[in-house]
Amino acid sequence: MSPPFDYFTAFSRNIGWVTREEQAALRDKRVAVAGMGGVGGSHLITLARLGVGHFNIADLDDFDLPNFNRQYGAGMSTLGQPKLDVMARTVQDINPEIGIRHFDRGVDEANLEDFLTGVDLYMDSLDIFALDIRRQVFQRCYELGIPTLTAAPMGMGTAMLIFVPGKMSFEEYFCLDDVPVFEDKIIKFVIGVSPSVQQRHYLVDRSSVNFLQQKVPSTAMGIELAAGVAGSNALKLLLHRGPVIHAPHGLHFDAYRNRLIRTWRPFGNRHPLQRLMFWYVKRLLRQ
Repeated sequence: MSPPFDYFTAFSRNIGWVTREEQAALRDKRVAVAGMGGVGGSHLITLARLGVGHFNIADLDDFDLPNFNRQYGAGMSTLGQPKLDVMARTVQDINPEIGIRHFDRGVDEANLEDFLTGVDLYMDSLDIFALDIRRQVFQRCYELGIPTLTAAPMGMGTAMLIFVPGKMSFEEYFCLDDVPVFEDKIIKFVIGVSPSVQQRHYLVDRSSVNFLQQKVPSTAMGIELAAGVAGSNALKLLLHRGPVIHAPHGLHFDAYRNRLIRTWRPFGNRHPLQRLMFWYVKRLLRQ
């Protein structure tokens, strides 16, 4: 027979990097994660293994074959199953005491308030093309005083941005209001998250990137690096462990190029370097 579950035994190997008191605090924290594919699944697993005790999770898709190269819950045994159900079962298997609130139609304007109720931290993992609802989520978090973190897989690396209450907001940083063309908004979002765009140096097939068709490549390495960077900073935010890098500052680690870059973009996408990068990336994608 399996031994009974005991929270502090299950997460005892965290002790040393966190104190027992901090581990108990993590048990009481609630994190919202929107999107259970790509980074969302790995974010959820990382924080569940850290011992975070409560989650609000949202998704409306099922696992499909194109998810197999990178998404935590994707496999033959889960093909066609709702991502939300698969990932909920997975973390409940890690921690049977875990508290999960399910949002099986994703996040929308109608359920946004409920999705953010009682939340200590929002981990962004919405699809790269879901800009409208992403903007709404970040804005409401800012109004509610909830810190938000996005660590995006960029090629074989990750780029991280954090928005904290009282500092630069998502809207102030990305400056999307005056961008009428959807493709241009996506470019602005990508270069905002990843100002140095390190991944451009080793993109071997440019036809794999088509923003109009909502198509971009991704790797498992980028996903797992993103989860590690996001989880480490989530720990600091949840436990108030001191300062984090927050907008207009960002962080980009590219394992393929062996480069770590700290970015600083005062005025966000209105910064002259961002304007230059926008036109560079736009021209690059049209070649």
